[in-house]
Amino acid sequence: MPKSEKQKLKILYLMDMLLSDTDEEKGLSMNEILSRLEAQGIKAERKSIYDDLEALRTFGLDILKKQGPVAEYCVVGRTFELAELKLLVDAVQSSKFITQRKSTELIHKLESLTSKNQAKALQRQVFVAKRIKTQNESIYYNVDALHTAIHEKRKVTFKYFDYNADKKRVFRKDERLYTVDPLGLSWDDENYYLITYSEKYDHYVHYRVDRMAGISITDEPLAVSEKTKKFDIVEYCKRVFNMFGGDDVRVELTVDDSLVNAMIDRFGKDVALYRSGEHTVRVIASVTRSGTFYGWLTQFGDKIHIDAPASLREEYVKHLKAILKKNR
Repeated sequence: MPKSEKQKLKILYLMDMLLSDTDEEKGLSMNEILSRLEAQGIKAERKSIYDDLEALRTFGLDILKKQGPVAEYCVVGRTFELAELKLLVDAVQSSKFITQRKSTELIHKLESLTSKNQAKALQRQVFVAKRIKTQNESIYYNVDALHTAIHEKRKVTFKYFDYNADKKRVFRKDERLYTVDPLGLSWDDENYYLITYSEKYDHYVHYRVDRMAGISITDEPLAVSEKTKKFDIVEYCKRVFNMFGGDDVRVELTVDDSLVNAMIDRFGKDVALYRSGEHTVRVIASVTRSGTFYGWLTQFGDKIHIDAPASLREEYVKHLKAILKKNR
């Protein structure tokens, strides 16, 4: 690159070194700045650097001059604080649905949003490197495609598979394509799920995104029905347990005081709670009737009781009896 052209890039080289090599703890002196620019084939005078620093401040870069035996310049304000980046790194690394390779790539990109010195603090998550991760490398792009289809209100097609005892993929429906109406994506129980509407059954159906292959967005618009018009993913996910579908039912529970936090975690802070006894609370919520709901109840033992409807309570008793019979 001709010398004159490199001179034009001086302010960009300056901005890059400040962003990558300085932070609240570490700065660069004027001599260090001039030396680094000279290493790039750019000669500069102090006055021009002062002018460039002021231009970068005007542009929005939060540059501080640290006084001391030798004055240093550093970037002290960024789009993401270090604590926020640590939180994001933790989320990426602990997310089961993101493969280990993709997790590593994303974390490296997050590291580029802070200084090299502070990026070292983001490598503390190495202890979870061997945690269970999905093996489907395409999930990252599957999620992006599904978000696009949901936004554009178009149907999608895909193949769906399970794993057999040999850990091999076995496609359902003899590898024939599924065609569905995507309504929303939910991250539940460490997995990503696509929530769809089935015209055939007039009901919602869920699919694990990491078990979808060959996703394609069609030109066909979503089916229009009362369920697709009124679909609210937040309210829907409150009453569905682990993405297992079933009939919706209004349930009334009596729970021990010690379970109030668990009820709020499950149904949200707006759930109906009423004092029913000295040490018990009545809970009223909408749930989806399913085996996973009964499994959720079981973990609380005798600290929870189904008051209504009676049919749900009877099904729960049958569920427990079947488990006891199987394990005798």
